[in-house]
Amino acid sequence: MEFFRIKKDIPFMRHALVFNVISLLTFVLAVFFLVTKGLHLSVEFTGGTLIEVKYEQSADLEKIRSTLGSSGFADYSVQNFGSSQDVMIRLPLRDGEDSAKQGEGVMQALASGAPGASLQRVEYVGPQVGRELAENGAMALFVVIIGIIIYLAFRFEWRFAVSAIIANMHDVIIILGFFAAFQWEFSLSVLAAVLAVLGYSVNESVVVFDRVRETFKKIRGLSSTPQVLDHAITSTISRTIITHGSTQVMVLSMFIFGGETLHNFSLALTIGICFGIYSSVLVAAPLVMWLGVSREQFIKTKKPVAEGATEDGACV
Repeated sequence: MEFFRIKKDIPFMRHALVFNVISLLTFVLAVFFLVTKGLHLSVEFTGGTLIEVKYEQSADLEKIRSTLGSSGFADYSVQNFGSSQDVMIRLPLRDGEDSAKQGEGVMQALASGAPGASLQRVEYVGPQVGRELAENGAMALFVVIIGIIIYLAFRFEWRFAVSAIIANMHDVIIILGFFAAFQWEFSLSVLAAVLAVLGYSVNESVVVFDRVRETFKKIRGLSSTPQVLDHAITSTISRTIITHGSTQVMVLSMFIFGGETLHNFSLALTIGICFGIYSSVLVAAPLVMWLGVSREQFIKTKKPVAEGATEDGACV
């Protein structure tokens, strides 16, 4: 399916070096912010107080958030839990307070600013639990990366596999760099978005590389590797606009209408989708070119037949 078709190939590879320098600088900046500032981890990772309250009617989450903010609470997380009447509040534990005292303070604040809440439970989530979540999340990310490497190694020639892995890691580090630079809260939902971006980005790389391989095999009029890459990328632009455009519309709807709960999740997806397109076209493809991909690697040459013999080796 295509909305349009570009007749003249766009010379992406002509500017490959410039785009890769930009990518390298962006990557270095992301690593710099990760090392110097680090991620602003949510209560799920660092530990804190978990408070569950229930309303007789649908809870107004924005009103609850504004009430907690005006009462002096910071770094809180408010979301529905099970139904629109049940609300889960996560708070980092403040110095000199235990979970019970913090729960009392939250209920007093809600009674004045968002009345009608009844306390269901108050629990302390220790840093050990948060550490386990962080370790499990890192393990999930590692397993996904290994799975992608194995898949690409079997699906493509090693040059394509190496280029795709570098491009995908580029996307992940960029997302984490944004969250570190602006100190946006990094929660389990953001980790889920990072894992989703990994799959989304590798899918885009596979589509582009499939077209590159097909172009090498079937189109003889393109004499150089940059021309093949330009033709393959140009021929997939319509598909890229359809898939990424429709996905971005859905993500933007979550970003605008999803509220605080889905804000950082959709923000991470937005960054990942934009850089996923960029990395597949302007990072992975130039890397393939510089690693030395050529038409000869995809076309089997026939062995010369000795004079007086047939192709199966029999003498005449």
